Amino acid sequence: MMDTLLMPFQFGFMQNAFWIALIVSVPTALLSCFLVLKGWALMGDAVSHAVLPGIVLAYIVGFPLILGAFAAGMATAIATGYLSENSRVKQDTVMGVVFSGMFGLGIVLYVSIHTNVHLDHILFGNMLGVGAGDLWTAGLISVLVTAVLLLKWKDLMLHAFDPAQAQASGLPVGLLHYGLLTILSLTIVATLSATGLILAVGLLITPGAIAFLLVRSFGRMLVVAVAACMSSMLAGVYLSFFLDSAPAPTIVLILTAIFIAAFIRRTVQVRRMAATT
Repeated sequence: MMDTLLMPFQFGFMQNAFWIALIVSVPTALLSCFLVLKGWALMGDAVSHAVLPGIVLAYIVGFPLILGAFAAGMATAIATGYLSENSRVKQDTVMGVVFSGMFGLGIVLYVSIHTNVHLDHILFGNMLGVGAGDLWTAGLISVLVTAVLLLKWKDLMLHAFDPAQAQASGLPVGLLHYGLLTILSLTIVATLSATGLILAVGLLITPGAIAFLLVRSFGRMLVVAVAACMSSMLAGVYLSFFLDSAPAPTIVLILTAIFIAAFIRRTVQVRRMAATT
């Protein structure tokens, strides 16, 4: 019985999958709290889709794919911010137009070239094919992103809650704004090999949404989001071995189930409070 339960840990590709899950769970969970708080959930979706043309162009030129992904993500984030601030169109509309256009461009570029890189691995990830280079890249980016978020979390929290108050307090609002966009692009690059472009948005939204429903202070929200994301990723990788399913979708399904449970719990609490008053 015990040999069966420990079987996933006996294979090298499963060990790497567990490692990449541990590595990317912390920065994605922390960042998801700021994105949920700031109302930037769609921004994570937009940037994750928009890096595709950067990946294809980097492949054509011969550059590392992560550099193309980061450049495309930053270009999309900056363009979205500029258009929303200098036009009458609302930000969610601008994001929808920009990310759909970039994603369409990426698909057109991809089908125009001949490559052994499968599109499914780019879109949905390939956790079971993660190598040492992917682990080092994700690890370095995760350490950098986590350090910045933990060092500047109070400034970023104030900027998310009340940008006007943050500016009045003397905080560099512009730097915080584009710094958060840079961190978002870097985080998506770190999760590229694990969950791909499309499923990365689940890691960038759901942990923060779960924590937002369960706790009322931002400091505890960060802790709960990391715990929910890390446990879901490890459980998803583990269960996918026995279910013979892809790890990334399994992880997202577990996160979704936890979110539904948190939502039901919060709804019951609100109704009980209303009944007692």
